[in-house]
Amino acid sequence: MKTIALALAMALAASAVPGTAQAAPLCEGSKLGFAGLLAKCNRGEPIKLTLASGKPLYEGEQPVQLQSGAYYELHIEADGSAELAIAGPEFLRSIWMNEIVINDIEVRPMAIDSIEFDNAGLVKFSFVAIKPGRFDLRIPNTTGESQRVSLVIQ
Repeated sequence: MKTIALALAMALAASAVPGTAQAAPLCEGSKLGFAGLLAKCNRGEPIKLTLASGKPLYEGEQPVQLQSGAYYELHIEADGSAELAIAGPEFLRSIWMNEIVINDIEVRPMAIDSIEFDNAGLVKFSFVAIKPGRFDLRIPNTTGESQRVSLVIQ
């Protein structure tokens, strides 16, 4: 596990885009410990999204800044006021998805394009940000700025 984490960290450093800002590592030094990239010191703050009819998807400062190689959780809560989905295939293919938890059921997918809520519920994605760039997660078939969240992986 340690060898895989080190190889991934080295590959990420080698693939940095010239001329882009490099975020400071979350862990001191390069010692992530036994858990590698999933170490507690390598975790960013959870990103919380709300799917609700007539309400903004994300109420925090945008774009959300993510560090390549860091571990994050994305919490999506639907209030059940409408059938709503969230999509962002470009972003979802720029991360390594650890798991998706739906009603305490853990799913470990290879990839997804979107997720739709027919009723109220909560989904938690845990992932490692990988590919640098600017990406959007949005409610499909909407054009309003409040119906999307921009994420930047540095």
